[in-house]
Amino acid sequence: MTTRVRFAPSPTGDLHVGGLRTALYNVLFARKTGGRFILRIEDTDRERNVPGAVETIVRILEICGLDPDEGPHLGGDYAPYIQSERLEHYRRFAQQLLESGHAYPCFCTEEQLKIMREEQRSRGFVQGSDHLCRGLNDEQARERMLSERHVLRLSVPLDGDIVHNDLIWGDLTFPLTDIDDQVLVKSDGFPTYHLANVVDDHLMRISHVIRGEEWLPSVPKHLLLYRFLGWEPPQFAHLPLILNEKRQKLSKREGTGSVMAWLERGILPQALVNYVTLLGWHASDDRDFFAFADLVEAFDLTRVGKAGAVFDPVKLEWLSGEHIKSLTPEELAFHARPFLKGMEFEALLPERLQAPLEAVRQGLHRLDELPAKLLVFAHERPVPDEEARAWLASEAAAKALPPVLEAWRKMPQADAEALLGAVRDVGKATGIKGKDLWMPLRAALTGRVGGPELKVVLAHLGAEEVMNRLVTQIQGQGE
Repeated sequence: MTTRVRFAPSPTGDLHVGGLRTALYNVLFARKTGGRFILRIEDTDRERNVPGAVETIVRILEICGLDPDEGPHLGGDYAPYIQSERLEHYRRFAQQLLESGHAYPCFCTEEQLKIMREEQRSRGFVQGSDHLCRGLNDEQARERMLSERHVLRLSVPLDGDIVHNDLIWGDLTFPLTDIDDQVLVKSDGFPTYHLANVVDDHLMRISHVIRGEEWLPSVPKHLLLYRFLGWEPPQFAHLPLILNEKRQKLSKREGTGSVMAWLERGILPQALVNYVTLLGWHASDDRDFFAFADLVEAFDLTRVGKAGAVFDPVKLEWLSGEHIKSLTPEELAFHARPFLKGMEFEALLPERLQAPLEAVRQGLHRLDELPAKLLVFAHERPVPDEEARAWLASEAAAKALPPVLEAWRKMPQADAEALLGAVRDVGKATGIKGKDLWMPLRAALTGRVGGPELKVVLAHLGAEEVMNRLVTQIQGQGE
């Protein structure tokens, strides 16, 4: 049987880091086993749906290199892949469950259910249906269904256990007395997650369900549905939670839980994929740095643990820096350009952009750091920072800068290497050495005393511009 796995997010906004990991593990498992990866949109909770969220999910998967084999934007043999377009399937199987006695209509109002749950809580009972509507005979139920607002509930057996073998958690036993008569169809006629999920996984021939640990309590309900409908269930693997530094569930509201927030901060997509893979899984050789092809080769579900994985932004940024180092100059220019909007570098041809980028690549962790790092290359005159101002006001600057300018003016034409050679000659002739020679010059040209190699800065700005900057600085000293 061909491996078929799916990622089934709800279109409720930006993708969570946990959702990205779920999609990623499904992709890795499919690629490792020669199977297929399906994107399915579970949008039956209409109140929470956000316009444009489906497009955002598709875009994020594409950016991260997690392209589905089937999905709403691709089609496939089991289309449609959006649940709100599959309602007829759910109605058909809900009716089958009703007729077989494995589901029943419930007419309790929200107020009645609230009172019931409060009473159950006060008595220390498991909160759920009190089975009141379950006692209606078929004729009473059918008659009331014609005129009264109702939901359909799963008729859970009143005793026994559900035994489940999870690919990550091993053997688990769920007493049926702890399982609520779950709502399967809401009063608006839309299915809940539980019914739609099971029906779609069966009809789409899903072989393995790889999803988050938070769905473990739903396993017995889903296995009952498979049993009642006469279907063979897929294999399940429930991934551990992703936690923040306080060991609480990672939240998008904190910023660290949002995939798009990290991408917009300039974390390389391949670095984010690399890091998210390590949240709950580790390679047999304990490597940290992986290209995607290496992840596919190394991935093994048996190496996914049960313990919650703590999201560490510092490690993510370190990994992003390592991936930035591994890019070719052409790749770096491609990834950098979206972060240079509004700067003169945005319009540069790739070959002109590569040299400045190469000069600041070392120590770069996020691409949104580029605008500040590239300011030394901007033709707009830099404003010196505090440390640069101190050097420019020093006696060393007064001694070093005028003879350098004089030497440069005597050069009819000069490239960066020739300009630097003239500076060295000034040092030899005047006896000005080391920092006293180079720090004032760097401060005058770039407004900083640190940064990329001065040769690259001179080559990018050109002899005329650097000479003009030096003139401006010397004139300012004399005022």
